[in-house]
Amino acid sequence: SSWLLLAPLLSPPVPVITAPPCSLCPEGAHRFQWIRNLVPEFGISSSHVKVLSSPAEFYELLKVQIKTAKQRVVMASLYLGTGLLEQELVDCLEETLEKSLQAKGSSNLRVSILLDYTRGSRGRKNSRTMLIPLLQRFPEQVRVSLFHTPNLRGLLRLLIPERFNETIGLQHIKVYLFDDNVILSGANLSDLYFTNRQDRYVLLQDSPEIADFFTELVDAIGDVSLQLQRDDTVQMLEGMVHPYQGDKVAYCEIANRRVMEVISSARTRQELLHAKTFHSSQQGSSVLSQQGSQASGALKPEPDTWIYPLIQMKPFGIQIDEMVTETLLTEAERDARIYLTTGYFNLTQAYMDLILGTRAEYRILLAAPEVNGFFGAKGVAGAIPAAYVYIEHQFYSEVCYLQQQQRVQLQEYSRAGWTFHAKGLWLYLAGSDLPCLTLIGSPNFGYRSVHRDLEAQVAIVTENKALQQQLHREQEQLYLCSGVVSSSTFEQPNRYVKLWVKLVTPLIKNFF
Repeated sequence: SSWLLLAPLLSPPVPVITAPPCSLCPEGAHRFQWIRNLVPEFGISSSHVKVLSSPAEFYELLKVQIKTAKQRVVMASLYLGTGLLEQELVDCLEETLEKSLQAKGSSNLRVSILLDYTRGSRGRKNSRTMLIPLLQRFPEQVRVSLFHTPNLRGLLRLLIPERFNETIGLQHIKVYLFDDNVILSGANLSDLYFTNRQDRYVLLQDSPEIADFFTELVDAIGDVSLQLQRDDTVQMLEGMVHPYQGDKVAYCEIANRRVMEVISSARTRQELLHAKTFHSSQQGSSVLSQQGSQASGALKPEPDTWIYPLIQMKPFGIQIDEMVTETLLTEAERDARIYLTTGYFNLTQAYMDLILGTRAEYRILLAAPEVNGFFGAKGVAGAIPAAYVYIEHQFYSEVCYLQQQQRVQLQEYSRAGWTFHAKGLWLYLAGSDLPCLTLIGSPNFGYRSVHRDLEAQVAIVTENKALQQQLHREQEQLYLCSGVVSSSTFEQPNRYVKLWVKLVTPLIKNFF
């Protein structure tokens, strides 16, 4: 079965599912409960989920959430930009920390920021220089961790210049967390992502268990990362193996263990919660009084929406997101529809084979060359949009060769003055006009996401029609700005791909 084919992808620490997912669960949204055999399942009310649609809305929400945070701010991103909008975010953090100190004398507020080392250190003014003033002023409350891939070491690290060293591997997770509110997105902390770079964003409100999970995940990655100091130097936590100076195998084993502990302990907590829920429902109770609701005297409504965090860290031997994504594509039934979008169309061979060989209908949204983030870049990077056109053309030719044009359709996002960075998928079951599942987070479904970078997204499964309509509107808004790809698309003058790009693309496609 497809499940047995996927089993070897599972790294040893991940619990093994012993039956095909489709036989585990009843009809409807609950057919995806098999995911909880791999990761914790968080049941929440759909009223706690809000789908955002614009960069400006995302930016304003970040500022509001920072200003109102009382206990914790946790921000994981590829990098923090150096412009005025980014400085305003730093100023909000400073203001909130200052208020917290004045209110109590000694503050409970903790700020933890996780960025990528190579991307965050690029240039003289960079993410590090933006954050050092916070470290200097609030050393007991602020932590800045810079993840450095263990694969960039030795001569490779010495010889590969700035920017190009980022191709070896990155911290790519994007999670923004304020007390018990969590924003999942593919957007970075940079002015483009606050103004005219289209992405996806979902807010999970008043969700302490989910916030705890992502806090622990970011802490775990932070613990195996370089710690930024007040003088702009970096050092590892005492007793921790160094990512590029220490033993690589030992480092990756420690990182695997730290991350898997977070996943396993959260699974255990949630399973106990499910057991209590089942027991209380047997007693005739319709709700479970959880710790937070007991304290406030309020009762939480029964969940109609389930959140599954999917982690992908191939350098550490963790491949949960890859496994779940491949299984979703494999098990998609005939007449189901999958809307899949990526800012960079460079699917892994496994994903392409599943799309071309399975039964569901696919609508794949990707960036037209002029809205690609690399469009107009200087040097070699300027050829990357042409490389994506070449990859797209090859995939389209394969679709035509297999006579799958009706079932698999490519669409290109195009919007004047904007770039496109949205990624994820929406799954519509056969006969349904609304999606019951979406994936949202940092992965692009490409080689880098699967093999090189640290990634995280969530699967949101919902039975609630209002939330399904929110997700459907989000999908429609993105796809409305697109045109269908046909053979004539590649005959346009701006789709001409130079011979050297065609020759080089197969050699370098795994690095971008």
